[in-house]
Amino acid sequence: MTGDGNGDVPEIVAGYAGTPETLPAGSPGKDGVLELGFVRIGGRTELSQHRQQPPLQIMRPLYVDPERPDLPVVYLMSTGGGLVQGDRMRLDIDCGPDTSVHLTTQASTKVQRMDTDYATQTVTLRAGAGAFVEYLPEPLIPFGGARLHQRTTVTVDPSATVILGETVLAGRLARDEKHEYDVFASDLEVVRPDGVLLAVDTIRLQPSDGGVTGPAVFGDHDVMGTLYVVTPLAHARALADVLHDAIEGPTDGIEAGVSILPEDCGVWLRVFGTETEAVAAVVRQAWDAARRLLIGVPAPHIRRT
Repeated sequence: MTGDGNGDVPEIVAGYAGTPETLPAGSPGKDGVLELGFVRIGGRTELSQHRQQPPLQIMRPLYVDPERPDLPVVYLMSTGGGLVQGDRMRLDIDCGPDTSVHLTTQASTKVQRMDTDYATQTVTLRAGAGAFVEYLPEPLIPFGGARLHQRTTVTVDPSATVILGETVLAGRLARDEKHEYDVFASDLEVVRPDGVLLAVDTIRLQPSDGGVTGPAVFGDHDVMGTLYVVTPLAHARALADVLHDAIEGPTDGIEAGVSILPEDCGVWLRVFGTETEAVAAVVRQAWDAARRLLIGVPAPHIRRT
């Protein structure tokens, strides 16, 4: 691992370090920053802190969940056409006590081809006492020649609930581009405020070593979806059973499984498929089932345009 100002970067990514002939890291528009803070005021959650540095930005929070009018939906956006070489993106999101927030992206995250250097994206998310936080971005698509390290650190109070999702595609599937990126590395850590580690998810995908299509990785699938639910609002076994029941049924081309997290702090789902829409449907079914069990309301339909 090596330092990069955005946390440690794995050697398989850092080995591509260099100074692009285009704008290098640190130039205007290359170091995106988004710092958000949420507090509960007058019976609903409000955005209390907002600092953004291009290309990262947000729309104003929208209260569009009919079952939870107190819960804002916040779209995280970039003014660029995706992540390019030398980009260093940092998102810091603090959800205070008793807040309820849904965070998503307006569109898929496209990781462009890179000739020199790499891109990083660091997400730090904190859920305070009694908070209910959903972080469900649209899929990440690594183009041919892309190089990305993504680090996500989630700090969850013992009385808070966090639903965290991610979907990664093998490439631009519509162009029959699959696993032509140089490297995709992802590190997820879920911890308590005192530093106690709850979960770790480490992904290292480097097609040149021939391992990304192995049975323990993508296999013969093109889409990987993940959903974490960390919560004290239901027993982990009961939650796992509910999610398992939700994803049963016709699963043509889908492989999925639900497991209990350490210390019974929650559950996680991993799903593989060949079609983006099919994987998204399974993840949504699990998200909807978790919501109904934990807070008694269904998952809303979030519009992207």
